[in-house]
Amino acid sequence: MAIDWYFDFLSPFAYLQWQRLRSLPCASDITCRPVLLAALLQHHGQKGPAEIPEKRRFTYRHVQWKADRAGVPLRFPEAHPFNPLPTLRLCAYADANAAAIDALFNHVWRDGHRADDAQALAPVAAALGIDDISAALSDPSAKALLQANYERAIAQGVFGVPSLVVDGRLFWGEDATAMFEHYLADPAYFDSDEMRRLDAIPVAAVRRSA
Repeated sequence: MAIDWYFDFLSPFAYLQWQRLRSLPCASDITCRPVLLAALLQHHGQKGPAEIPEKRRFTYRHVQWKADRAGVPLRFPEAHPFNPLPTLRLCAYADANAAAIDALFNHVWRDGHRADDAQALAPVAAALGIDDISAALSDPSAKALLQANYERAIAQGVFGVPSLVVDGRLFWGEDATAMFEHYLADPAYFDSDEMRRLDAIPVAAVRRSA
């Protein structure tokens, strides 16, 4: 079974979902694909939750609440949103393996450290055995991998992170993790008549853009 997981280190929900995904029986079937959330939002003409002041405040409190309830250590970095490109490039340079994903998520979301430049990420690079972080962040193959992930995400209809795609079906958001697990256990449920009906419901009204 081929499963794609799209994530950005900017997203605390991706951090929370990662804690669960890595322990699932299907973990070895998941291809982790770092992708720039801002590029997805721009493609679809969306705003991120942090771009709407009251949504930003609620989202941060919601994330902290979810982490505390789940017993997952979480501390927001000193500023958010931040530029996640350095984390994404470092992850891509390390072939987006589990050790790199762990190290980067822990640096940003477990420990609350800055992650928006080479200096901030130097300890992570050192822990991963990467001697020249500047070269890693400017590596053409890392940039190419991120671009390929973005193009694949758009082709699969991905509009946000974290997102799981399996058998052409999209499961968006950390709160859809249980739904994804249900699909793995009982894919026929998602082909029911009522589920198919949802795909065909027509649009009755369209919001005007002023």
